[in-house]
Amino acid sequence: MSIVDRLIPPRGLRVLVSAGASGIGAAIAGAFAEAGAKVHVCDVSEAALSQFHEQYPDSVTTLADVSDADHVTAVFGAQRERFDGLDVLVNNAGIAGPTGGIDAVGEQEWQRTIDVNLTAQYRFAHHAVPMLKASSSANMICLSSVAGRLGYAWRTPYAATKWAIIGLVKSLACELGPDDIRVNALLPGIVEGPRMDGVIRARAEQLELEEPEMRKRYIEKISLKRMVTAEDVALMALFLCSSAARNITGQAISVDGNVEYL
Repeated sequence: MSIVDRLIPPRGLRVLVSAGASGIGAAIAGAFAEAGAKVHVCDVSEAALSQFHEQYPDSVTTLADVSDADHVTAVFGAQRERFDGLDVLVNNAGIAGPTGGIDAVGEQEWQRTIDVNLTAQYRFAHHAVPMLKASSSANMICLSSVAGRLGYAWRTPYAATKWAIIGLVKSLACELGPDDIRVNALLPGIVEGPRMDGVIRARAEQLELEEPEMRKRYIEKISLKRMVTAEDVALMALFLCSSAARNITGQAISVDGNVEYL
């Protein structure tokens, strides 16, 4: 195998992506499918699952709310039934959470953000690890955020969960290293798309600014002066599952054009 070939993940990997039918999750799942992987995505949106399956008809799709423990258990039942194992878990599911001062954030909003962004990552890892231990190409990739390395005023529930994911990843890398399971976090920055449009809109309202001005301020925070794409994040996920990355674990890898502050 040439050094260039080592940059491509091996074909036939069994890959599970949570919230994998739209956005960054779909970009990652689609990239693995195009690289010859056996892809399973779960998502809370039936319409998004249908659209993903239409684009990738060989994929397996499961309707699931990751904040529901029984739904997560069912996802892994489907994984075992269809693929008899797992090589790559992409712990991707997450929500933006509320925008507002800590005194305005209700406990229900806080708890919902933790349930989806953090507790779901625990649940997927909990079920995945026994299967990953039986794999010869085991990887876990957890999606954090640039808000997992920077403070993020008015978005404390979101930032708290994204920082916690880094702790989860670094701890699991130590715990699972002896089993040759690599665990890394990806930290997307300001990603083009509808979700970011909503974040910018909410932030503009919070600060009483026009939306174009708020968008301009977001771009000014980035050293490269451009947003990243979901495909940029997907390419890094593919690399982490290639043999070229065989000694990369326990890392929090930003894909963000170097966001300087939030």
